[in-house]
Amino acid sequence: MTLTSISSWQSFGGDLTVHEHTSDLLGCDMQFAVFTPPQAFYGPVPVLWYLSGLTCTWANVMEKSGLQRAAAAHGMMIIAPDTSPRGADVPDDEAYDLGHGAGFYLTATQAPWSTHYRMDQYVTQELPPLISEHFEADMSRQGVFGHSMGGHGALTLHFNHPERYKSVSAFSPITSPSQVPWGRKAFEAYLGPMSVAWERYDATERVKERQTEAHILIDTGDADQFLDEQLRPQIFIEACRKHGQKLTYRMQPGYDHSYYFVSSFIDEHIAHHAEALKD
Repeated sequence: MTLTSISSWQSFGGDLTVHEHTSDLLGCDMQFAVFTPPQAFYGPVPVLWYLSGLTCTWANVMEKSGLQRAAAAHGMMIIAPDTSPRGADVPDDEAYDLGHGAGFYLTATQAPWSTHYRMDQYVTQELPPLISEHFEADMSRQGVFGHSMGGHGALTLHFNHPERYKSVSAFSPITSPSQVPWGRKAFEAYLGPMSVAWERYDATERVKERQTEAHILIDTGDADQFLDEQLRPQIFIEACRKHGQKLTYRMQPGYDHSYYFVSSFIDEHIAHHAEALKD
């Protein structure tokens, strides 16, 4: 598969690069960003996937979080895919929480979305071979984290592929999408009426069915404007407690849903993954 380099910057001894390719799976051109730490110049390094939230692209985390310092210190490669398929031929919606920028890391089964919206398959099936071919990535050591909708994606990808994503964390994740407005709207559009199909993409339902060896780390701000309506973390916390899933859920005083919040704790999340993925 042809990979075109779009941009490149040196940062903390490593390289931040942006790439474009034609996705056969999604039926459109896609971009993603990679931070390659300096340790990769001497051999393969662990891989950490970052999944962004609603309305975002690769740029939000790479430009606003300051992750490069910690990633370089720990020798972690960070890969940031886009949040949805895009293009004039890709279905969209006028609302910010459906369509472009709102792929929800699932495989849609309903028209008109099913032709292009397969973001979980894109991240787990199409991108990894590209990364293996073009970067010094140790694909035997992979973790996943994300923010908001991306936190939802990180958790569900981990629960659905625990043998691949050996570490997982999230910032302000949508942990019970079947029970909150953001998730219900997306699931009804992409997957149809409520059914067992929803459970595969709901972290609360997944943890009831299977627990993993990972110690999940989650941070949410208690001043998050979406806390009570869209996040409702206590549902997931209780499910993990009841079913024996290892979880550290930290409610951070005074923090909201923004990247000011993410940047305040991202070093700790990268360290969490580095410890889990070390040799």
